[in-house]
Amino acid sequence: MSSPCLFSRRFAALPQAFYSYVTPQPLDNTRWVVWNSELACQFELPSNAPNGELKQILSGEQISQDAPPLAMKYAGHQFGAYNPDLGDGRGVLLGELTNQTNDVFDLHLKGAGLTPYSRMGDGRAVLRSTIREYLCSEAMAGLGIPTTRSLGMLVSDTPVYREKCEQGALLLRLARSHIRFGHFEHFFYTNQLTHLQQLADKVIEWYWPDCLESEKPYLRMFEHIVSRTAEMIAQWQACGFAHGVMNTDNMSIIGETFDYGPFGFLDDYEPGYICNHSDYQGRYAFDQQPRIALWNLSALAHSLSPLIEREDLEASLANFEPLLVKTFSRLMRQKLGLYNKQKVDTQLFSAMFELLHQHQIDYTRFMRELSSVDQGGINGVLDLFIDRAEASHWLEQYLARCEQEVDETGHQVSCQARCEKMRQVNPKYILRNYLAQIAIDKAEQGDFSEVQTLAELLKRPFDEQAEMSAYANLPPDWGKKMEISCSS
Repeated sequence: MSSPCLFSRRFAALPQAFYSYVTPQPLDNTRWVVWNSELACQFELPSNAPNGELKQILSGEQISQDAPPLAMKYAGHQFGAYNPDLGDGRGVLLGELTNQTNDVFDLHLKGAGLTPYSRMGDGRAVLRSTIREYLCSEAMAGLGIPTTRSLGMLVSDTPVYREKCEQGALLLRLARSHIRFGHFEHFFYTNQLTHLQQLADKVIEWYWPDCLESEKPYLRMFEHIVSRTAEMIAQWQACGFAHGVMNTDNMSIIGETFDYGPFGFLDDYEPGYICNHSDYQGRYAFDQQPRIALWNLSALAHSLSPLIEREDLEASLANFEPLLVKTFSRLMRQKLGLYNKQKVDTQLFSAMFELLHQHQIDYTRFMRELSSVDQGGINGVLDLFIDRAEASHWLEQYLARCEQEVDETGHQVSCQARCEKMRQVNPKYILRNYLAQIAIDKAEQGDFSEVQTLAELLKRPFDEQAEMSAYANLPPDWGKKMEISCSS
């Protein structure tokens, strides 16, 4: 694979109302920071970071005049306000790649320069934001949460000006789809209803061909979107992930975590955690994510109203909360080692979250210590609390509940068996913001070793990796509840 012909061009076959052709603006002296060898091999790409012609193609330095890159046009609601002037402002779709199992992925180059949708921006991405997106997309994949992936990233000598002068960088993003809620909003609000239907037809063809068997294929498509979104949000909440900027243009039509900007994983359990320092009203706080996801789905439903009856849309939206609650409950039972559903479980979960909140306990560490009571007893959990008595009271209730667990043969589940399963779903390692910041600080001095170390560590977040145990330490005071800028 050494020519532009490695890409397919199915999105480019759509009418040009969907996009604009773009010529990337190459950066100076690009070189690889990290190359995702494991992911590259799935697409029969080199296991080592490529140079020569393939590097030129992937970095936008060489393009085919017959099949140039393109920037998608879409719109979206940003912090609740509709903005018609959106689109790929600093990224281009190079084309599509097919993996070894014949799944098609978009290959998107982020930071490639100006497009017709850059507005007041320069179309560039800086090193720090590129590192954060690379690491977090791989961390989420390691956690088993649907996400875009990163094939690789490059740094350059091109200066990019934000709050200060920074290095320009490029991210190669792989996604099963780059179609967003905002794509449908654009065609709806501009009254391009033929294109709206055409987009829906392609979404069905590419992602959910089973919809064609339904009497109402567009409704079935929307039901898929509602279901996938509910499952994704439940997984975010269960693992303590805050996205930070859930605008409709950042919502994937297939329920993948998309557009990593001011994200954060919970440290001390704080339901109202705001990771985006521009979110002055807390619209996208951690505990607001389910509500905002439903709001975004409602905005999408409005855009699909020319294709789907209002009553059907409302009925589908009404399924969102039950789907989310069902998935979240299942995930929390798994995290607590409770596989046989009981009515008391909801109360047990609520009491646990209240305990963690009142005592400001680190969410990830608590769940991991709870997964390890077979190895060191309950002291590892109790040591997280100043008020051990209150924690002991909840633990007594929890352990009594665990004693009621039976396996498929009717025998009581042992503590060891329960904890072994729990350790498979409660990570020891997450991408804490302070760890990402340390990697960024070193990278800005030309040392990319910490980026590479974290990238490898986070591929196996549930494994002990004893030699890396320091990365599971609680964050220092300066590294807790960090708020991140949207600026890239």
